[in-house]
Amino acid sequence: MAEADPPARTLSLGSGVAAVDAAAWDALAGGANPFVSHDFLTLLEESGSVGPGTGWQAAPLLVEDEAGALVAAAPAYLKAHSQGEYVFDHAWADAWERAGGRYYPKLQIAAPFTPVPGPRLLAKGAEDAALLIRAAEAVVRQNNLSSAHATFVAPEQMPLFEGAGWLVRRDIQFHFANRGYASFDDFLATLTSAKRKQLRKERARAVEGLRIEEVTGSAITSAHWDAMWAFYQDTGARKWGQPYLTREAFDLMGARMADRIILVLAWDGARPVAGAMHFLGADTLYGRYWGCLADIPYLHFELCYYRAVDIAIERGLARVEAGAQGGHKLARGYGPVATWSAHFIADPGFRRAVAEFLERERMAEEAEMDWLEGQMPFRRADQE
Repeated sequence: MAEADPPARTLSLGSGVAAVDAAAWDALAGGANPFVSHDFLTLLEESGSVGPGTGWQAAPLLVEDEAGALVAAAPAYLKAHSQGEYVFDHAWADAWERAGGRYYPKLQIAAPFTPVPGPRLLAKGAEDAALLIRAAEAVVRQNNLSSAHATFVAPEQMPLFEGAGWLVRRDIQFHFANRGYASFDDFLATLTSAKRKQLRKERARAVEGLRIEEVTGSAITSAHWDAMWAFYQDTGARKWGQPYLTREAFDLMGARMADRIILVLAWDGARPVAGAMHFLGADTLYGRYWGCLADIPYLHFELCYYRAVDIAIERGLARVEAGAQGGHKLARGYGPVATWSAHFIADPGFRRAVAEFLERERMAEEAEMDWLEGQMPFRRADQE
């Protein structure tokens, strides 16, 4: 019996997620991860956080069936630099340009400015998801780009990239796993005695003389957004030189995604002095933005980590993902978790050099992961 012909598909490069039907996009994205939602990606475009002058040109990969219905999509960007990605390839860019190549622009499949693992191939089936990978490769070849990169890819999608021959890179984040805790004290009981005392001391010290407020949904006012913007600007100026998001992006988050956002703010009398923004996923709390206008010991840990654990336990969420890097999270019960990226390098010689680099890096990273897992502050069975 002859095999049936594969269904007809049309692959294209879009001008922006805002131009794609929201219902069709979200049907593919699902509701679990807010950072691949139509709302989040389009507010970045409409606020000018991505687009002209930012080095992020929206270019979503789209697959349609013969009736013109969207069957697969990927958030993708033509990048003129490597900022806002959190998977560092500056050394690759330098090496390729020293060799006479042109690294930028490159194609980036990602949620901009968001080091959060999630689906990058939005599709109902594996065949259409694989077409998105082929589309990315075609964009690179047809436009003489150096490379394509998919960053913070959900682990279950990595086999598709590996099967297509993309290079694989692993990094480490620190996540809190909710093991059915009834309260923060229940969580503390799993830690060593010294760590329990340390965390209690830090929490008490952090809030001395302050009022802590948690707000979500319609309870978030313009005053809250003004305060959060000031905090974000302070952190952005210190970390990146300038913030990635515009002020309008915060307003649009409030207008479109407030029910998926929890702000935790610290007040010194009538003055807000620090804040953290968390996003709600289906089973995960995502810590995203933080800032502080005063030097207050342990307040960062309280608003970003401990309050996030409180929220996750209260809401029955499975985990807290508190952003990129940060080995200091380990002592606070956030364990090491692998994150993944995939890389398509067009030039064979350059690809071999990157592959050799990744192999050396992987060996060092595996040793680091083993060491970190041995440093977790939980009690051993013989300490019960």
